[in-house]
Amino acid sequence: MTASKRRISRDRKRRDSQSVQRLKWQRVVNPYPPFEILSADQIEAIHQASLEILRDTGIKFLSQRARNVFRNAGAEIDNGQSIVKLDPALVEELVSHTPDSFTLVARNLNRSIEMGGNNINFATVGGPSFISDLDGGRRNGTLEDLKRFFKIVHQLEIFHMGGASPFEPHELPAETRHLDKYLTAITHHDKIWLSNMLGAYRACDGLRMRAIVHGIDLDQPPDEVLTLGNININSPRQVDESMSDSLIEFATMNQATLVTPFTLLGAMAPTTMAGALVQQNAEALACIALSQAVQKGAPVIYGSFSSNVDMKSGSPAFGTPEYVRTTLASAQLARRYSLPFRASGSNASNAPDEQATYETCMSTWAAVMGHTNLLLHGGGWLEGGLVASFEKLIIDAEILQLIAESLKPIPVDRDTLAVEAIAEVSPGGHFFESSHTMQRYQDIFYSPLLSDWRNFETWYDDGALHAFKRANQVWKSLEKEYEAPPLDKSIREELEAYVARRKSEIENGGEDRVLFDRYP
Repeated sequence: MTASKRRISRDRKRRDSQSVQRLKWQRVVNPYPPFEILSADQIEAIHQASLEILRDTGIKFLSQRARNVFRNAGAEIDNGQSIVKLDPALVEELVSHTPDSFTLVARNLNRSIEMGGNNINFATVGGPSFISDLDGGRRNGTLEDLKRFFKIVHQLEIFHMGGASPFEPHELPAETRHLDKYLTAITHHDKIWLSNMLGAYRACDGLRMRAIVHGIDLDQPPDEVLTLGNININSPRQVDESMSDSLIEFATMNQATLVTPFTLLGAMAPTTMAGALVQQNAEALACIALSQAVQKGAPVIYGSFSSNVDMKSGSPAFGTPEYVRTTLASAQLARRYSLPFRASGSNASNAPDEQATYETCMSTWAAVMGHTNLLLHGGGWLEGGLVASFEKLIIDAEILQLIAESLKPIPVDRDTLAVEAIAEVSPGGHFFESSHTMQRYQDIFYSPLLSDWRNFETWYDDGALHAFKRANQVWKSLEKEYEAPPLDKSIREELEAYVARRKSEIENGGEDRVLFDRYP
């Protein structure tokens, strides 16, 4: 056996005998000032233009409940057109009540997260219809696939949020599959997950199942924020009934809402970034105002999903210069209102390839530089959000681990200045065997999850695996290592009974039996 083959065999045995190396759970904090792309005057101009849109043009709310809330708050309502117009003073007064930070409580209390300030929280992909991996290709997701995905996410501790719906299990009925997704999330990972806001009853089911986990009575709003739901505006300037009604339910129970306009420049928003930001801001402010009209102080996150389309094909593009700049500007707007901010780690590639990686890096670094508090779609996103990829999940975890380590401050003290160590080594010598190195070498540097740092000959003789093929090996190893987080048997039985009862109710037209608030 050659030396090269002996080295490869030794490397393989070492890899096989060890679990996949990955960072431990940690709070990620950005200690540096946010990058501000716009001046204070420019931010104020966008703010004033947004108020002008809300006052003179308005936002269409398809929900009668939402229009009633606004009417009671003093807004001008055109029920014939379902348009809500808001006086600037009313908007500013309502938005002023939002908290600048809050805590989201996880099933495992040690994995609760802080939303706001300099905290960055990483979440996996959410919402695709399809999944992909190197073995099975692109296909519809199933509940079994969802379980496998959650097993991997549970062990990738760089993700602060494990999600409930990284993709849709297509074999389950659309009306009740949210219950199966919630139960699967609760039993397969112990991190935060988002409630489904496509209909108020789905949102309320999410909160009630979280309450079962925590042993909380929901006869009144809980003292803690147990769950978060994402509200997408049907840009331009329309809020669907299911979205606003879910927001009303969550605000009633003092739960967190993430308000995200979907403003693609050239399609659902003007081609100019300033114009798109005005529209995005007006849409966001309208829904934030709605939450505060229901319950002052209800937690809200300002979300941005502004990018451009490819003007040749009309397809969405992500990780573009336009995406970077609108993300940075949107973060400034969120700070203008003292709100936590959300962005995305998105890309438009159709495969977990170089394009997917560099576009994701552009999106993610824009979010980090802008002091994003929640990075959604930070792991596994492909095809502009149509696909959840197992290999991309691993590639993204490596990106996020690198960023988390890069944000850590450089310690400077007598020991790290290494004056004695430098004096110990002769000119032209090396530090490999110095006492300073020997005391630290095992854990002084970042150990990669995915990267292969061996030389070309060793890498080539060991199969010359590219990153996406190594990622396939990594997620399979994580799946094999998985151990389910403990869950009290009585809680699991109560959850399963709730799911069975709600399925029966929904199948018999009882969706609204879980709602907390009913506006006429």
